[in-house]
Amino acid sequence: MKKAELRYLQRLAELYPTIGKASTEIINLQSILNLPKGTEHFMSDLHGEYEAFSHVLRNGSGAVRKKIDDVFGHTLSNSDKKALATLIYYPKEKMQLVKKTEEDMENWYKITLYRLIEVCKTTASKYTRSKVRKALPADYAYVIEELITEKAEVLDKEAYYDSIVNTIIQIGRAENFIIALAELIQRLVVDHLHILGDIFDRGPGPHFIMDRLMNYHSLDIQWGNHDVVWMGAAVGQRACIATVLRNSIRYGNLDILEDGYGINMLPLATFAMEVYKDDPCNAFEMKGTSNYNALEKELGQKMHKAISIIQFKLEGQLIHRHREFHMEDRCLLHRIDPVKGTVTLSDGKEYPMLDTEFPTIDWKHPYELTAGERDVIERMETAFRNCEKLQKHMRLLLDKGGLYKIYNGNLLFHGCIPLNEDGSLKEIQIYGKKYKGRELYDILETYVRRAFFAVDSMEQRKGMDILWFIWASPSSPLFGKDKMTTFERYFIADKETHKETKGAYYHLLEDEKVVDTLLQEFDLSPEHGHIINGHVPVHQGEGESPVKCNGKVIVIDGGFCKAYQKVTGIAGYTLIYNSYGLILSAHEPFTSKEDAVSKESDIVSNRVSVHYTSKRRLVGDTDTGKALRERIEELMQLLDAYRKGYIKEKK
Repeated sequence: MKKAELRYLQRLAELYPTIGKASTEIINLQSILNLPKGTEHFMSDLHGEYEAFSHVLRNGSGAVRKKIDDVFGHTLSNSDKKALATLIYYPKEKMQLVKKTEEDMENWYKITLYRLIEVCKTTASKYTRSKVRKALPADYAYVIEELITEKAEVLDKEAYYDSIVNTIIQIGRAENFIIALAELIQRLVVDHLHILGDIFDRGPGPHFIMDRLMNYHSLDIQWGNHDVVWMGAAVGQRACIATVLRNSIRYGNLDILEDGYGINMLPLATFAMEVYKDDPCNAFEMKGTSNYNALEKELGQKMHKAISIIQFKLEGQLIHRHREFHMEDRCLLHRIDPVKGTVTLSDGKEYPMLDTEFPTIDWKHPYELTAGERDVIERMETAFRNCEKLQKHMRLLLDKGGLYKIYNGNLLFHGCIPLNEDGSLKEIQIYGKKYKGRELYDILETYVRRAFFAVDSMEQRKGMDILWFIWASPSSPLFGKDKMTTFERYFIADKETHKETKGAYYHLLEDEKVVDTLLQEFDLSPEHGHIINGHVPVHQGEGESPVKCNGKVIVIDGGFCKAYQKVTGIAGYTLIYNSYGLILSAHEPFTSKEDAVSKESDIVSNRVSVHYTSKRRLVGDTDTGKALRERIEELMQLLDAYRKGYIKEKK
C-alpha cells in the first residue's frame, strides 16, 4: 500500500476505529443510496416580493398539496384538503380563524393532529431516520418521532397513539404541536432550494427574503445582476452604491435602506433639496408612490435626480479608467449641448432633452463630482460598508452563492452565456486576457471574491470594478443586452432610444446544436442535462413558453415582480425536481397573506411535467449518491486495511 493511501486511511480510521463501525457505516450509506431522491425547488427573480416568495416557499410550489393528495386520495373532500394545506402553510393564523367558528375545538385538534401525523409520515418516509431526527423541533422531537415511526412491538397501536394525542390536547399543547408538525412538513417537503438570482430591487422586502434564507436548511444561490450591484455597493464600489440608491428611490423603496438596513438618507436628501430646490425634476418621477404625499413626492424626485447625475458621473469615471470594458458609448454627459438642450448619442443622432437643468455639471469636466456630491457619496460609502446586517446578507450570497451551479446533471445560472451570432462562444476581455464559456464565468467569480477578500488593494479594486461590469456591460453573462439605456429613459422622449436588444443566447435557445454545445462546455450530458435560468421575464400572455429546445432549456422568470406582471400575464414560474421528474408551476398573482389564510387560496395555477422519468430516481442517481459511493469505496479499503493488518483497530 502506498504511503499516501495508508496515511489517508489512518485519518479515516479516526472516524471509524473498528471493523464494526466501518461496516455499520457502509450499510447505512448503502441504504441511503436506495431512497428516493430529495425534492429540489427552483425559484428565480424574486425582486423583493417577500410575501409571494414566502407563500411559494411554504407550499413548495404545490409539493405540500401533492403530499396531502397522496395520503388522503378521495377519502378527504377538496375543501378539507384545502383547509389542511392552508393550516400547514400558516398554522398560527389559520388556527386563530378556526377558533372563531369551531364549537368543539378538542375534537378539531384531535382530527387535525392525526391528519398532520399521516402527512408527516409520508413526507418523512423518503429520508433516513437520522436526517428526519435532525429536522425535528427540539421541544417535541421525541414525541413526534414516536408518532411518525412504526412500532412493531406495540400490539394495540391505536390505543398507543391515542394516548399520546389525548395527552397533548389535555395539557394544552395542541396548538404548539400543530405548529411544530406544520413547520416540519414544510421543511421535509423540499430537500434543497435553488435561488437563481435577483433577490434585490423592485419590490419592498429583499431584506426579509435574505433573513429567511439565512435560516433555510439547505440552499444555493446563483447571483443575479441585481444581487451583484448590491454586492458592489456593500464592498464600497461607488457606481454600484449610486445605482442601488437610484433604484431604491425610483421604485419608492427607501424603507429598505432606512428601516431594513439602517442607512441614513439625510445627506442625500439635504443635498438634493439645496441644489435642486427650484427644479421640479419632472423627468424623475418615482414608480409605486401612491402612498406618498406631495412633499414626499417632491423630495423623492429631487433625490432621484441628484443620485442619477452622481451615478452618470461615477460611471463615466469608471469607463474612462477601464477602456478595456469597451463601454465608451455609455458616457453621455459630454455629449450634451447645454445651449441647445440636446444630446447626441453614439450613433450621431441628436435628440432634444426632457430635462436641461444641470447645476452640478461643469461642462469642461462633466464627469467630475462637485464637493457636495463627493461628500454625499463618501458618506454613503461609509454607511454601506459599515452596515452589519447588509454585510451578513452579502456573506450569505458569498457562502451559498456563485455565478453558476452544476447540480444533479443540470446547469443553473441567472442570465446567459455570451455567444456570437453563429452560436459559438463569444470571447470577452477581462483585464487584458480573453475568456469564453465556463472560463468566463469562473474568472468573473474569482474577481467578485477578490473584491471582498483580497489583501492586495489593486486586486481588490479590480474586483470591485468588475462587480459594476457584471451589472451593466453588454459582455456580462448576467446582463446580456447591447446596452443599459438608463440615461435615455430619463432624458429622451423617443422610445426607440430606450430599446435594449438581447444578446444572441436568447434567440439561439431553440437551436439544439447550440444548447448541446453549451451543456458540453460545462461537462454535462446533452441527452440528460438541462439549462435552468431566469433573468428575462417569459411573456406567457403573448404565448411565449418557458420550456425551450425540446425541454433542454427552462426559463423560470415569469414575473414575481409586480412591475412585470402586466406583460408576463402571470406572477412567476417555479420548478420542482423530485424523484419522478421536472415539474414546472406557473403562478397567479399573490394578493396577500390574509387572503391566503381566510380564503384558503393557493397561488399555484398550473403544473406541467417538463421531463418525466419512467423509473423513479433514487439518491444513488444524484451527485450526493456519487459522493456516497466514493465514501463507501474508501470504507471498503479501510476494512481491507484492518483485515490485512495494515491498520490496527482501536477498541
